[in-house]
Order: sequence, then C-alpha cells, then structure tokens
Amino acid sequence: MRLFKPTYLDREGQRRKTIKWYLDFFTSDGIRHRLPLFADRRACESVKNTIAECLSCKVAKIAFEPELQRKLDVLPRRILTKLCAWGLLDNARVEGAKPLIEHLVDFEKYLLTKGDTKTHVDLVVSRARRVIEGCELQNWSDVSANKVQGYLAGLRDEPYCISAQTFNFYLQATKQFCRWMVQERRASENPLQHLKGLNVRTDRRHDRRALEPDEIRHLLASTQAAGTRFGMDGYERALLYRLAIETGLRADELRSLKVSSFDFGKLTVTVEAAYSKHRRQDILPLRKDTAAELQQFLAGKLPNVKAFGGTYKRLTDKTHLLIRADLQAAGIAYVDESGRYADFHSLRHTTGSLLAASGAHPKVAQAIMRHSTIDLTMSRYTHIFRGQESEAVEALPNLSLPSREQSAVKTGTDGENVFDNCLDSSLHKRGVLDRTSLDYPGQNNGVGDRKTPFSEANGRIRTDNRRFTKPETENHKSYSDKSLTKTENPVFDTSLDNLLQKYPDLVAVVKAWPNLPLELRQAIVRMVL
Repeated sequence: MRLFKPTYLDREGQRRKTIKWYLDFFTSDGIRHRLPLFADRRACESVKNTIAECLSCKVAKIAFEPELQRKLDVLPRRILTKLCAWGLLDNARVEGAKPLIEHLVDFEKYLLTKGDTKTHVDLVVSRARRVIEGCELQNWSDVSANKVQGYLAGLRDEPYCISAQTFNFYLQATKQFCRWMVQERRASENPLQHLKGLNVRTDRRHDRRALEPDEIRHLLASTQAAGTRFGMDGYERALLYRLAIETGLRADELRSLKVSSFDFGKLTVTVEAAYSKHRRQDILPLRKDTAAELQQFLAGKLPNVKAFGGTYKRLTDKTHLLIRADLQAAGIAYVDESGRYADFHSLRHTTGSLLAASGAHPKVAQAIMRHSTIDLTMSRYTHIFRGQESEAVEALPNLSLPSREQSAVKTGTDGENVFDNCLDSSLHKRGVLDRTSLDYPGQNNGVGDRKTPFSEANGRIRTDNRRFTKPETENHKSYSDKSLTKTENPVFDTSLDNLLQKYPDLVAVVKAWPNLPLELRQAIVRMVL
C-alpha cells in the first residue's frame, strides 16, 4: 500500500505529476486498486491508515472498532462508494454518507410505516428539519452537540423566545432522528446522546386549570342554548364537553369516535388502538344519564359515521377556538388571574380533579386517565378546587380542647371514656350486650358514635374520605373489657352493683345505655363522676 502521484503529458508534451495523490493497494482477493484521494498529503495519509485498518478487519473477519467507524463517517461519499464496490464496506455505510436531508426523507417513511399518525410524523420531521437547516448541517460528519445546543439556545432569545418545553421538543426530535441513524447502521454513534433537556418547571408558558363544578354546569347550559359553531349546534357541543369531562378523552380520541364506538348495553365507549396515545385499545365506562343522551343523539346514524362534527362530518381540528368561544359566551375566563388556561385539554385536567374530589382511589383515577405513572395523574392532572383546602383545615383536631392529662375524665383508646368501656364490659357480663355489639378495643358501635377522618368502621379505616381494609389480627378481635386493667373491671363491677341497689331506677338507664344518644351519655357520665 503506497501513496503516489501519477505523471502525465501536458499539451506541450511536458511530463507532469497530478495534483491529487493516489492510493495503490491490494485487497484480500489479490486484486489491485487505485483510489484518487486529495491534494493534501496529510489527509491522504489519514485515509491510507483508515483503509489499512479496514483491510485488516476484513481479513481477520472482525467487526470495526468504534474509533474506526468514526473515521469512516467523515470520509467523502465517493471514497465510500469505491470501497463498497470493492467489498471493503457494506451498503449501509455508503447510505450513511448521503446528505442529511435525504436521510430525513427516509426517516419520515420509517415513522409512517411504524404506525405513527401523519400529524405526529409531520410535527417530528419538521422540528428535526428546522434544527438541521438552522445549524447548516450537510452530512452526518457535520452533526455536533455544540452546534445543536447553540442553535437551540439562540432560539430562546429574541425574536423567537421559545419556551423550555419547545426547546425540549426540538431536541427530542433531533435526537430521535440521530438514534434512527445509528439503528439503521448509517452512523456509528449518536453525537447528541448526552444532551439533556431544560427544566420545564422554571419556564411555564401554558399551564392549564380544572374547571370548577359550577363553571362546568354553567358552560354546558350556556353552550346548549347557543348557536352553531364549526358546524356543530349548541346541544352537540355541550354533549361533547360533557363526554370529554366524564371520560377524560383527548381531542384526537374524540375526533376518532364513530357511532359503533359506543356500546349502550354495557355503558362503554371504545377508542381503537390506532387513535389512542399509547397505541392500545381503550374501553371506558359511561354514566347512565350520559349514555342515554348519547343514544338519543346518535339514533338514526350509520355505524361508521363520526359521532361528532355536525355539518363538518368530523370534529374540527380547532377545538381550542371552539371551547374558547363557548367559554367567552358563558362569561368564563379563558385565562384566569394566575395565568392558567382553560383550553380543550383542560377538560382532561377537570376529569382528574373531579375523580380525586369524589374520593376515587388514585389507582382507579390513573386507570381512567390511562396514564403510565401515578405521579402524572396526581401531580399534573389533579388540581385543588375552591374551598377544598379550607375544608381540610377545618377537619383537623380541635387543639383548643384540654389534653388528656388536664382532663378530669380519663379517656379510652378511641376517645370514649373509661366509664363507657367499663360499663360496656359489665353489661356484656350481665347479658345486656352480646359479643356482636362490641367493636375494637375501646370503641363502641352505639348510635352516638362520632366518625372522624381517622375513625374505624366494619373492619375498614376511614382516612380522608377513603376506606382501606384493615387486616384482622388477634389483638384486633379483642373485646373492650380486655383493653382495661385487671383491677379496673372488678372495682367497677362492685361499684355498679352498689349503685344499682341504692338506685333501682338506674337499671332501665343501664339497659338502654348502648342506644342512648352521645350527648345524653356524656351528661350522665359527668353526673356520676
């Protein structure tokens, strides 16, 4: 393998050397090749060493090292084409030397064949194309993390002023294109792999809010009485908003619904996998009253007809303008005083917030919202309605009451005083109460029981309006008389016997004790003690 400059005769018959250097070498099959290179000898030496490494790997039948692949990536396409024709490289390596714009066309075809929607593909490809053209990237060897990062950082300034979220969208699309290049073996490595997005929490431009229940009712009533917008009359739009709030369906999913998507016998609506965001078929429940209205609205339509759209035959793509006009007509602010928006996707935020306010288990809310993580459901799509914080504070224990040490009446395990516990035990021994009337230690299931945010009932713990099953243990099955000390029960039994002998009229009060109101029981305890 040698570098040389061939000679030739010019027009005057003088022998001269060529400007370019040539590489002369033999392949493993014994065939001699001559490859024209560059005028710079140093560049030619680099290519010579690269080809020598390729020949060694080809003879040893081993894969190219990453460093060798990086060297091949920067070679001109004409050299790669020659090497491919001589059997030193595969066709994928030659394809990788094409201009990036041509690769982008292949990338678009790949996304479409993978099953992505046309709208999504156009969005991703347009973002990647803007970065490639903005950075003036011609070939893969031009791709640099510094160039991409610098260009996107420039878009954050005037006159574009893109948000952190938009910055991440552009970076994500470009990195996806680079990953595809590596997967298709058109490139050896992804130079953008280490780049990270910005923290979107520091630059929120379009935060959404949940509509209050009164706002929802007012919006539905106002919309139903309004005229036609985007081909849909007021009743159809009100039904659309109602379905979106009760199911959490996205705009594209609502747009895909047909008459056949509804099963009014099972009270369900089905979103096909091709239109679902996570590409799985989703079957969501419907309220009975909503299903009845939908059935009446869709009556007489063919099964393959779109459910919503009116005279447009399809729900408009400008749903943000649709709901904005209806909100304005209803007198509801599109942007509140906190800068949060009430666009069409905010109806999905309303769904998550209503589920949380209704006391639904977080896992149930996540299933209805069809989120991959519970954090997304609770952190982003669950909002606090007006007054909920005040109600939570009011439900806290009253700290102005005296402590247990300061109280004249010693208390039991769940707020019932010892007198109650001892009396329950004595009544049980006398046969006035049976075992089924006793609950857990220190707690009586009388009519006067007061439920607190942390009270127990029927083997379940009530916490913040949610009930979780409490496992049964031996201690859990104990009776109230076991919660007292051994010396308290006999003393109380003797005292109660003496009291009943002295005042026979108290027998009727003792027998009726479990059914007495709490206020009356507390008054009797204060009189006795």
